[in-house]
Amino acid sequence: SSTDATMSSVETKRGGRGQDVALTLIAPLAWGTTYLVTQQWLPPNRPLFTAAMRALPLGLVLLAWRRTLPSGSWWWKAAVLGIGNFGLFFALLFVGAYRLPGGLASTLQATGPLIIMALAWAMLRERPTGAAILGGILGVIGVSVLVLRAGFVVDGIGVLAALGSVAVSSLSFIYIKKWSPPVDMLTFTTWQLVAGGLFLTVLAALVEGPPPAITPAGWLGYAWIGIVGTGVAYLVWFRGLRRLSAASVGTLGLVNPLVATVLGITVAGEVFGPTQALGVGALLLGVLLGQPAVVDAVARLLPGRRGRHG
Repeated sequence: SSTDATMSSVETKRGGRGQDVALTLIAPLAWGTTYLVTQQWLPPNRPLFTAAMRALPLGLVLLAWRRTLPSGSWWWKAAVLGIGNFGLFFALLFVGAYRLPGGLASTLQATGPLIIMALAWAMLRERPTGAAILGGILGVIGVSVLVLRAGFVVDGIGVLAALGSVAVSSLSFIYIKKWSPPVDMLTFTTWQLVAGGLFLTVLAALVEGPPPAITPAGWLGYAWIGIVGTGVAYLVWFRGLRRLSAASVGTLGLVNPLVATVLGITVAGEVFGPTQALGVGALLLGVLLGQPAVVDAVARLLPGRRGRHG
């Protein structure tokens, strides 16, 4: 019957959306390892060199493989997005990471979902639900409770760098949704990696000078954050931005500090108590509230409630 066909179509769409969410989730899971890898294996006090190493080598390898260059307006669009998503974002991110305690840096990064929702509403007319906004707020609270510690010193430049990285990446993510590239997502990501990587390489040479000595463990660290934490992560992240709502993708990013915290406890021996458990609960609730499929499912279970409610 037509009703059965409609139900089947809805279920298929939900299944596809669930798969999109699962693939997109790979990105924040990978990003959550960046802090530990940077602190344990990479050369100290070289944020711009580390940012360049995260983008350019992989970008050049992929470009040699794909053998496709931009054409027309996509030369400047790829350059703008590459500098936004990788160049400026990585530079500001690592400056903040080197100058701020990890907890404060993570909390400032957790404001990203709310900024993404606001920009998507203003630029794409993609209005977030009340549940998604609440999820973003809970995410900031959860990350704050989870990772902030008493006694840290606030560095003004570090705070501005961290907030700047959130603003730049959020705006670039919106343009990923707004512009439809004429190529597949891997090629599109390759163009951005090369553009951002070249920008960072020049900036690192001007500001930090010659490259530092790199240990074998450092090469492994760069391989991890480059291939997995950048190549794989951004490929599935950009794919998610094209297929899911800005609110859904943004709140998934809150998994990043959760992974960083778990690694801190299991690998670095950091303390985890009832307060941190409360933070984890708020963070996970924030992620779930940002997923329309979850909100729909809960709404259907409530007596007398049907459909999506914000």
